Parts: sequence; structure tokens; C-alpha cells
Amino acid sequence: MLNAEKGGMAVRHQNDKNVFDQIHSKTNVDQDDLFQLAGAVNDADLQNEETVRRLIHDVSRVAGVPVSKEKEEQLVKAILNQDVPLDFNSLSSLFPKD
Repeated sequence: MLNAEKGGMAVRHQNDKNVFDQIHSKTNVDQDDLFQLAGAVNDADLQNEETVRRLIHDVSRVAGVPVSKEKEEQLVKAILNQDVPLDFNSLSSLFPKD
């Protein structure tokens, strides 16, 4: 059973690597930056406007995607009102590539 568990871990590690490689190829965000952002979001008070704005700026900087003042206001309002979609496709539509 131990060998099967080790094999399963190797497959899972390879799948994780493939996912991060795909994310990097589509967004140019590397794994370390992604984990830092995830940690920042996980620890953030998303009811605090200043914190929300800082997170938006951080994501924009790391992703290399500028966020207009208008889009920032929309995002802040949606997050503070807890009106944020939870699925990736809906979230990604908030950041269209021009």
C-alpha cells in the first residue's frame, strides 16, 4: 500500500505542477506569487475598504493587468457587498484581456 500511496503522491505533484504551469503560461504569474496572493487574501479583512483596494492593486501588479479607477470601484463595491462570484470563469470575466 505504501508504494501505491507514493505513486499517488507523485501523480498529484505532477498534476499540481501542470496546473501551475498552465496558470503561469496564461497569466505570467509564477507559483510563488500566486501563493503569496492566496495567503494575503486568506488573511485579509474583506470588509475593510483599504484592505480590499490594496489586494486589488497587488493582484493587478502581479498579473501585469492595469485596473482602471472605474473597474477598481466596481470591484471594491462588489467585494464589500459580498457580491463576488465564486467560480473561476465568472471571476476571470472581471479582468478581460484587452
